[in-house]
This record gives sequence, C-alpha cells and structure tokens, in this order.
Amino acid sequence: MPKKITETTPANRQAVLEERRKLKMARSAHAYVRGNTLQFYEWLKAESGARLPQGPPVWICGDCHVGNLGPVANSEGKVEIEIRDLDQTVIGNPAHDLIRLGLSLATAARGSDLPGVTTSLMMEQMVKGYKSALISRKVKKAAKDSQKLRPIEIVLQQSTKREWRHLAQERIENVKPTIPLGERFWALSPEEKEEIARLFDTTEARKLITSLKHRDDDAKVRVLDAAYWMKGCSSLGRLRYAVLLGVGAKKEQQYCLVDIKEAVRAAAPMAKTADMPRDYAKRVVTGACNLSPFLGERMLATKFLSRPVVLRELMPQDLKLEIDQLTREEAVAAASYLAGVVGKAHARQMDAATRKRWSTELNRNRSKSLDAPGWMWRSVVELIADHETAYLEHCRRYAMA
Repeated sequence: MPKKITETTPANRQAVLEERRKLKMARSAHAYVRGNTLQFYEWLKAESGARLPQGPPVWICGDCHVGNLGPVANSEGKVEIEIRDLDQTVIGNPAHDLIRLGLSLATAARGSDLPGVTTSLMMEQMVKGYKSALISRKVKKAAKDSQKLRPIEIVLQQSTKREWRHLAQERIENVKPTIPLGERFWALSPEEKEEIARLFDTTEARKLITSLKHRDDDAKVRVLDAAYWMKGCSSLGRLRYAVLLGVGAKKEQQYCLVDIKEAVRAAAPMAKTADMPRDYAKRVVTGACNLSPFLGERMLATKFLSRPVVLRELMPQDLKLEIDQLTREEAVAAASYLAGVVGKAHARQMDAATRKRWSTELNRNRSKSLDAPGWMWRSVVELIADHETAYLEHCRRYAMA
C-alpha cells in the first residue's frame, strides 16, 4: 500500500494533485465531463467529429462547459457574463464550442433528474439562442424568461454587489494580508519566491495591476504573500500560484489577489490555416481579448521560471456559474441564454455576410420531428453515452485504488 502523504511540499505536489483530480472527477458525472476535456477532443478527432458543419475559423473557447462561463468585470467595473476560462482557446470550428456546451448542459440536466425530453428542448433552444446572438451580436432575454433564468440572475446580482472582503474570504479565507497555508495553498520553494518577487518588479506586471480605474498609474506595488494554489480540475498539475499584493501608500493600501497560471499546448483542434501566437500564454491572452474582452484586458502573458504563464488579477465580481440543480423551465432558458453568450463571442469576430452564412449552415440536417439540427442532437447523445461509461469506469478504478 502506498504511503499516505501527510504534508504537501514542492517535491510531492504532482502526486497530491493527481489524487485530487481523480477525486474531483469522481464526485459526479457533470464534474467528470468538466474535468476530462481530452475525451471530448478524442471524440472530435474520430469519424463522428468529421460529420460536423465546418464553421468559419474564429477564436473559440475550446473547452466551453457551463463552469467556464460566468460574470466577469472589466477594468472600469462593468460586469457581463462571458467565457471566463480560455486555457484551450484556439482558432477553430465554432461548432465545437456549441457541442461542448450542449454536453455540459445535458449532463447537468441528468444530474437534476430531468427527463430526456428536457434535454431535447435544451438543444433546440441552444441553437435558437446561439443563432439569435450570432445575427444581432446581442444576448437577448425575453421578459417572460426572467423567472426562468433565476439561477443565472442570482449569480449576476451577487457579482455586482461583491467587494474585496468577499473575494478574500472566499478565496483565501482571510481578510488579513496573508495567504493561510493548508488544504488549498501550499508552501513555495525559495526559487519560486524569488521568481514571484522578480515578476512583480517588472514594468509590465506593475502596469497590469495599476490599470484598474480607481488606481494611480504610479502606485507602488508590493508582494505581501504568495503560495502554490491547488485549484481547478483539468488544469491540476500545472504551475498555479496565488499572489497577494498591496497597492499604493501603506496608509491607504489596497489589496489585490493575482492568479498566475501556466499555459500549455492546446489540446483543442485548431483550423489548418490558423495563424496563432506560438507562445502558449500569448495564445491564451489573444483568445481572451477576442472572445471575452472584459477578461482579456486584465490578462498578461509572461514567463515564470522560463515557462509561459498568464497573470490575471481576480476581481470580486468574477464568479463561475454552478448549475447543478435545475427545474425543466430553468434548464431550457439557461440553455438558450448561455448559448447566446457563446454566439455573441463568436459573432464579434465575423462580418455580417459570414455570420449569415454560418447561421444558414447551422440548420443543416434539420429533421421534421426535431427543431435542433440532427448533427447537434446526435453529437450530444453520443457524447453523453461515451462519458457516462467512462465516468463509471473512472469511479470503479478510483474506488479500487
């Protein structure tokens, strides 16, 4: 029997992270879908993926599940629901984002014990919501949908009311200028501490931190504390750090929390003619600027111990959508609305003629008995079956281990 790890150190991080990832993915089928992006990409490479409509090559999320959407604030403090995780962003087929979101929503519906007909309705409304935003470049919400979108509205309302203390209590469980080591935050090596100090002494990093509207451009930036951050699921195992900064004169000092995240090669399939930055971190930031401008303007691509990383100050308004329990009406309305968010992100990269052609192509293989295109329905059904089998096998292996 392997020796149980009682303390996490820089030397044994990878072993601990792998165990945490397995545990997270075993919690529910929805968690497994969110954490196992590779299975989705393998499906895309197979014959089934080849039958999808080929949309215009634009920046796509590449991992467009529900948890990767949510309220995001810009440097001026304005809040919108956007794509909030761009690790897998590439120039690719926009249909991939639509199907990935459909799989995530369908899995959430099954977790809410909703009947199969609800999944069918969700797929229909997804395509309608996406196409509407694609043409108008706006996410439309009918007055009658306000109550149905209550789970999303609640998160959005919470987001606009949040302050630094909410972020501190949620992320570091502490409003004091320290990051408490323990379950989520682990001690740094001397080399990592030196690198963080060097990084926030650069002009680029300091400009990023002082770019928010309420901060002076020449405000002093100090590193108050830092730790390795055990966060996420599919990204576990990469470099990830939380850095607590003090900004401004000590008597009027403001605190901010910065997320440093390693950028790696994208597993998402890209267009053959794609012209993207070769640097992984620059790819992530460029994709974010195109898909989620509120987020992109707050990100910086740089190096950490010679590895590409993305810096992002965490704002109190940034929240992820946690959609685990939904009624039938809420599930259908959420499917239309969130697909509209993705449609708007894609549409801003297309001219009017391209948007019209892509909207027409989305209707391919529409049957008389199903409003959702056949390619969309078949894809989601196949993926649900594949992931359900893999999830159960994952749970069996994890339990036996």
